[in-house]
Amino acid sequence: MGRRPRRPRRTQRAQRAPRAHRPTRAIPTDQGVASRSQRGAFVESWWAERWVAALERLITPARLARGRNYARAGQVLSLSEETGTVLAQVQGSRRTPYRVTIGLAPLSDEAWERVFAELARRPDLAASLLAGEMPRDIDDVFAQARAALFPTAPDHLRLHCNCPDKVTVCKHIVATCYLLGEQLDEDPFLLFRLRGSGRDEVLAGLQRSASGGTGQADTDAGTEPAAAHATDDRATTAANGAGTVTPLDAADYWSASLPPPRIDLPGERPDLSLLRRLGPFAALDADLVALLGPAYRAVAAAAEAAFEAANASADGEDDGPGMA
Repeated sequence: MGRRPRRPRRTQRAQRAPRAHRPTRAIPTDQGVASRSQRGAFVESWWAERWVAALERLITPARLARGRNYARAGQVLSLSEETGTVLAQVQGSRRTPYRVTIGLAPLSDEAWERVFAELARRPDLAASLLAGEMPRDIDDVFAQARAALFPTAPDHLRLHCNCPDKVTVCKHIVATCYLLGEQLDEDPFLLFRLRGSGRDEVLAGLQRSASGGTGQADTDAGTEPAAAHATDDRATTAANGAGTVTPLDAADYWSASLPPPRIDLPGERPDLSLLRRLGPFAALDADLVALLGPAYRAVAAAAEAAFEAANASADGEDDGPGMA
């Protein structure tokens, strides 16, 4: 009888089934930055929503969900701002936290000067901005200046994380961006600083544009910021398109030489971010926003109704016969 041929020995590699890829789990921590949002929408103000929307256009839903979970679980250990850049440490699956850097491409000095000139022509918008509110017409101002405040293209964002993930935007960056949105809720000027100009630079730029100069109204190096803020009202009363400051004269109080700027009341619910910024009120057990929010909305609705009624009355007077 002949020998039965021996079967070739299976190699060790062939015997093992391929491992399924398992996503790594983050090391839990109780030292992270607390997120206000635990469910639903992550941010509240319209400008922070614009920031989040720009982020969500670049990233897959699954990665966005993991980043939100990281942010809400407190995996972001620190969040700080340094000269137009946001730095963060995020606790991932390794013992050493990952380092995240987030920035925006800064606007050129020429672009900012065009923005300041446009804002000087819209004192109503400048006043809202300097009061800590982002006016809804801010996009129009930047568009007229041939610039953009919010990121509209991937190259506007400068994102980096030292984790081993090969994708451009990892979950550590996403978590940091969501918490940055909460920071924008409280401080809309953060977006300006990421673009290269903070509140003091905007104020100085308004002064330059209002005076028609290119540095004559600049704040001296030794001048305190509070002194610059004291001239805010004059700096933001520039004539529409004229680029000059309107003189303050008591004799002209009832006969202003220039019409006041048009103010468009928002047709949406009033923004309560300033009220939230006040924080808890020690004398009240109830939440301040929940307590005063309905009153704010009621007053806004009444003001809008009165505004429309006044406009309708003025239109009727213009169309009717003149008074003797």
